[in-house]
Amino acid sequence: MPRFVSAKPDSRLIPLPWGTPLAEWPTEHLVALPRGISRHVVRFIRVGSSVYAAKEVIEHLALHEYRLLHDLMRMGTPSVEPIGVITKRVAADRTELDPILITRHLQFSLPYRSLFASGVRQDTVSRLIDAMVVLLARLHIIGFLWGDVSLSNTLFRRDAGSFAAYLVDAETGELHDALTNGQREHDLIVARTNLFGDFCDLQAGGMLEESLDPLHLVDMVETRYRELWSELTGVEEFSGSELGRIESRVRRLNALGFDVAELDIQTSEDASHIRIQPKVVDAGHHSRRLLRLTGLDTQENQARRLLNDLDTYRVRTGQQHLDEAIVAHAWLTDVFEPVTQIVPTELRAKREPAQLFHEVLDYRWYQSQRENRDVPLTEATHGYVRDVLRKLPDEAMSADALAPLEGRQLADPYDPSKGFLETSEEAPPFDPWEAAAEADEPEAGSGFFDVASLRAKAAAKEASKKDGTVKRSLAASVPAEVDTGD
Repeated sequence: MPRFVSAKPDSRLIPLPWGTPLAEWPTEHLVALPRGISRHVVRFIRVGSSVYAAKEVIEHLALHEYRLLHDLMRMGTPSVEPIGVITKRVAADRTELDPILITRHLQFSLPYRSLFASGVRQDTVSRLIDAMVVLLARLHIIGFLWGDVSLSNTLFRRDAGSFAAYLVDAETGELHDALTNGQREHDLIVARTNLFGDFCDLQAGGMLEESLDPLHLVDMVETRYRELWSELTGVEEFSGSELGRIESRVRRLNALGFDVAELDIQTSEDASHIRIQPKVVDAGHHSRRLLRLTGLDTQENQARRLLNDLDTYRVRTGQQHLDEAIVAHAWLTDVFEPVTQIVPTELRAKREPAQLFHEVLDYRWYQSQRENRDVPLTEATHGYVRDVLRKLPDEAMSADALAPLEGRQLADPYDPSKGFLETSEEAPPFDPWEAAAEADEPEAGSGFFDVASLRAKAAAKEASKKDGTVKRSLAASVPAEVDTGD
């Protein structure tokens, strides 16, 4: 009988066919969603209105990742939510099956291949790199060594005009009190290697602009990471007459979306020289402020945009003298909620509310410029729904991202790693590497790469060792014959 390890159990998961290998699950339990490349069998399963990601992996890795994801959630790090681990799985023929790690599907998220499928501009790639860099820096700040930095292990959500990155795979991760420079450098080396491969793969598939060089892109990742890390943790020294630089440093970190919980300030004996270094920085400066004022839980850049609109509303309505929390409540009920309520129910899966509000504000600005007048927000919202939103794919589930790419269809929509259906009658191009690999493959039945055969050999070897041990033990217990010379 399967064993469920979960801090937030969902009883609807219990009746599912856990005795069946995940790759063979009936499609009535599955939902076809885009995902990154994985070394494991991964499927999206639907129970009621909830969607979960299921990954088949050996037990100690499943439990390790489950606990790490819990720690990351507790520390407020952007990552997927762990639901549980299913162990003690046995097939109908009594074969033991690997456990399954269950995580909640991150709504409105997109794997990198979905973003690149229809082609992206150079500035979009730059924003994706920025999101990846911020995620890596946030992980390093809390002492998390990722160990497998890649685009495939990352999900992206729209964040106003930028993106926010989320960690998906923590299988190789380690959580420490603090990371050494060597550990951070190790993650950067892994990032360079994996990201270069990801970008080369996109380039080979015709999904990367010709002007974008994979080597230049990974150099950009490393450069931006070092710049951000220096800003977050670097030492700054100046004369005692420049005390304003202390506040300037804090404001720069706030502008990047980080709060300073502790700032180490050292002065010389005569106070002529000052040395400062941020010791504890915490991401989410704007999102925490918006959450405190309105209860809206958003991405960092979305929060920045909504707070700007809140400040504008406060000035426009002449409420500067009122408490900020009172004005925020009025803005929420008079401005934000009416916009989201205009959107028809059937279109609400296309954008999450904060992202939708940001895009409505953009639409309103462009419309006002074109018509040379101040377009009312309600009118702009109706225009945005009509001209923009109806034409967008659903991102709450991202299923639209599985649409055929230039006439090509996936061989298996539940397992994108199987590639596309071959519709052409022409023979595939000759690949000398694959041909050489096939020529070197051992004959079937030779025992090589046969798991059952290898296990049988290992069992026989272990039995032989035990048999030898028993014989030596018996020989030692029989007294030796003594030659008396008779």
